[in-house]
Amino acid sequence: MIDAFLAGDLTDIEAAVRAAAAAEIMPRYRQLAAHEVVEKNGPHDLVTVADRRAEEHLTASLGRLLPGSVVVGEEAVHADPKVYEALAGDAPVWIVDPVDGTRQFVHGEPGFCTLVALAHRGELLASWTYAPVLDEMAVAVRGRGARVDGTAIRAGSPAPDAVLDVAMSHPDYTTDAQKAALLGLRAEGFAARPCGSAGLEYLAVARGELDATAFSWEYAWDHAAGLLLVAEAGGAQSTLSGEPFRIAGGNALPFTAARDRATADRVLGALRSGRSEAQ
Repeated sequence: MIDAFLAGDLTDIEAAVRAAAAAEIMPRYRQLAAHEVVEKNGPHDLVTVADRRAEEHLTASLGRLLPGSVVVGEEAVHADPKVYEALAGDAPVWIVDPVDGTRQFVHGEPGFCTLVALAHRGELLASWTYAPVLDEMAVAVRGRGARVDGTAIRAGSPAPDAVLDVAMSHPDYTTDAQKAALLGLRAEGFAARPCGSAGLEYLAVARGELDATAFSWEYAWDHAAGLLLVAEAGGAQSTLSGEPFRIAGGNALPFTAARDRATADRVLGALRSGRSEAQ
């Protein structure tokens, strides 16, 4: 069933993502009332009415497009953590982040996107990254490459021994061990900065505009779409243990996604060095 679905016309999924953004997100861009923004786990973890309604919109439309599939969305998991267990099940799973970069959205900045990925039994099959302010759509399908608005993209490789631009988790929001690892990226040869929207950082890697990411959290809705996009653009990814990132969780953190394998290895070396120096 899933192979036949992927072999068909996937433009309906792209249309569904655009429709959810047009109906529920963009009418509220720079128009949010104070009561429409709520803290979930602190002042840096926000949810808005746009997040909730866009996820509801996508849950309904994606379920219709692929009967028998289930949806794991950020807001649904916040309401019921057991929803996350579907990532390890047998049904095809839509992984949804309705507004990735909610802080930017709340502040009226354009750096947010909608993320959708399709996975089956832990394997990423397709993804959609939509930046609605720019009306820019990135699509990746396993084995078929990555495209932005229909044009193929490649991550390429940085120049040998180049200073690597890396977007990383803010050390303040990590465990002590993860913080030590990330501080390894403050070494010579790296230009590290706190990340913005994870989905847009992955897109920048896939386009060759950013050399790598280094993230210390593993929620699938933040990473699934971008990891496939980077892979299909020729990039590489790895957790701190050297194993591939697993969308169902249990990863050795931090992990990296990079323009190529050599860049991923350089980032992993810096992360391991930072961890070792702290021990």
